[in-house]
Amino acid sequence: MLLSGDAIITGDRSRMTQGTYDVDVSAHTECKGVSWRRRSARIALISLGVFMVCVSGGCANRSGRAAGGSSSPEPAPAAPISDRSVILVNAAEDAIRAGDRQRAIADLTRAIEINPTLTKAHLTLADVHRSDGDYEAAHASYRRAAELEPRNFDAQYYDGLMLHLLNRLGDAARAYLRALAVQPSDFQANLRLAGVYYQLDELSPALDYAQRATKIDPANGEARYQLGAIHAAMDDHAGAVREYQQATESMTLTPDLLLNLAESLGRLDRFTEMANTLEQAIRTQPSAAAWERLGFAHWRLGEFDAAHADFEAALGLEPDYFPALNGVGVSWLRRWRETNEQDTKARDQGVAHLRRSLQVKRDQPKVLELLTRYGN
Repeated sequence: MLLSGDAIITGDRSRMTQGTYDVDVSAHTECKGVSWRRRSARIALISLGVFMVCVSGGCANRSGRAAGGSSSPEPAPAAPISDRSVILVNAAEDAIRAGDRQRAIADLTRAIEINPTLTKAHLTLADVHRSDGDYEAAHASYRRAAELEPRNFDAQYYDGLMLHLLNRLGDAARAYLRALAVQPSDFQANLRLAGVYYQLDELSPALDYAQRATKIDPANGEARYQLGAIHAAMDDHAGAVREYQQATESMTLTPDLLLNLAESLGRLDRFTEMANTLEQAIRTQPSAAAWERLGFAHWRLGEFDAAHADFEAALGLEPDYFPALNGVGVSWLRRWRETNEQDTKARDQGVAHLRRSLQVKRDQPKVLELLTRYGN
């Protein structure tokens, strides 16, 4: 009789894959049979608020241009512009530096009315909208700048960035590809495109662009983390562990990174290392997910009392965390079986936890099967 519990990893970068484990409660002393499944819908491993560069940090740009300036290696011939439109763009840049964003928007809007083909005005206006968090307006202005100068890298890249933030993933991928046609070796564009493909569950191109990013900047922990997540999604957990471990050497250790490293270690049956990694994650930031996964690792190591304590610790943080309810329930049933089914209090505790788990998450057929068998 097998009990399945979903390992839910939370946090703000991605959650990578979620796993399931099966507990053989018919055995007295061991946990048998591990099965895992990939979810087809994945969350980007790095939250957009963290991994997108220069989204809300003002109007400075990654290429180093002045606010609104073009970084195109092959700019299109400039259309004739009036002195008035140039004066307005310069005034807008002064207003930005002075913190008067409304004045800047007004000046740029007027400059565009005077000269609709002035790329610098569209880019500068887009930068202001971007730093204000108005991604729809920023997208519209970057798109117009890109239409005026298709070889302008900043226009194409930031258009992709805005589309990415707006969760228009297919459009974002196409914009990033246009940016990479201008600058193929740009680190951020390669990394972000890998993230988009990951979100789209198109893992082969995600792997390709993530590998390109790590070749451009081998010491970048964010790129290693992203590449590790893609390996994990492709069930290459040896590759995932390799990349995650390199990420730990290059970036601040986060609970998310440690949880995902632990998950891949578990997929390789490296349960001692999994437990050590989860203990580190708990020291960094305790969570129900980390405690429950530590319980799973201890269970697989045959350390059943420690596993029970871990599951209880998870419930201490989140009383309705159903994977931990399942863990405690199965642990109590195991104790009942060890007493030749004499300790009815242990059985009652196990059944109560499993019933509560089913109330929290109804779609658990194996839990229902256990309750049908032991709940009477």
